[in-house]
Amino acid sequence: MFTSRNHTTIAAGLFCCILFWGANNTGVKYLVREWPPVWIACSRMWCVGAILFVLLRCTDWFGPKHALTPELRRRVWRRSALTLAVYVVAFTVSLKFTSASHVALYLGTSPVWALFGEGRPRANLDSLRRYGAAALALSGLVILFWPKLQAGGGDWRGDLLALGASFLWTVYGRQCRELAQTLSGAEITSATMWRAAAWLTPAALWEVARGQLIFGWGLIGVQAYCTIFGGVIAFALYNNALRHWPVSQVFLFGNLIPASTMVWAWLLLGEPVTRTFWLAMVLVAAGVALGQFKWTPRANDQCPTPNE
Repeated sequence: MFTSRNHTTIAAGLFCCILFWGANNTGVKYLVREWPPVWIACSRMWCVGAILFVLLRCTDWFGPKHALTPELRRRVWRRSALTLAVYVVAFTVSLKFTSASHVALYLGTSPVWALFGEGRPRANLDSLRRYGAAALALSGLVILFWPKLQAGGGDWRGDLLALGASFLWTVYGRQCRELAQTLSGAEITSATMWRAAAWLTPAALWEVARGQLIFGWGLIGVQAYCTIFGGVIAFALYNNALRHWPVSQVFLFGNLIPASTMVWAWLLLGEPVTRTFWLAMVLVAAGVALGQFKWTPRANDQCPTPNE
């Protein structure tokens, strides 16, 4: 039986993810100033995969172990790992062209795409709610995106990549939920991470061959944080939540990541907050909230209840 204590534990884990990923987004923004983007993503995922590989085989911290069948291995290689690889590259490259808080805000639209994946449009109020949620979220993106199109600069490339990354993150989340029927959160993270790194290794080696990498304790320390907290711990907590909650409900917590990222980026990188950010965030948050809550009458009240 899934108790309220379990719910509280999962929610607490997701709040930790918000803090870890907000700092992670800021850290990757710092890294792309000196390191090539695919190398950042590939080396980090190799480290995450290696750490979890050792922990899963040498400890019982993550519970009982499950073997991957040949069919499951093929599915992870061709779907989940490939999706994760493309997502991480799109996310990392987007940070070269736009601010960390803007990228996080685009990723915050993932719950809307998740809702679309959980039901086809129909001629009823629930479908109207879904489309209304999407319209609110997309209007927030337009407000954020429009000034860059008017300016005619190159920063729009980062916004477009971040928007694509938000869609890929949704796809990856649904694939992880399918895997969660068989594997634990840590096992999913391990299986997808090192395979995604393998997909990216040729491109990462090509980047390294083109120019000399600059190593410093600051860069290594940030990459280590992104590996341990933004990779091993955060992904394990996230995939564990997907085992018990619907994708859209888990993604609701992602709505707080833009604010977390903005605070970290302001404190650590001195990134200014644009005038359109707050209005865009309010509209995206309203869209996500509308998409997550379904108004259905109860016996003694009319309070909105989360989708089950």
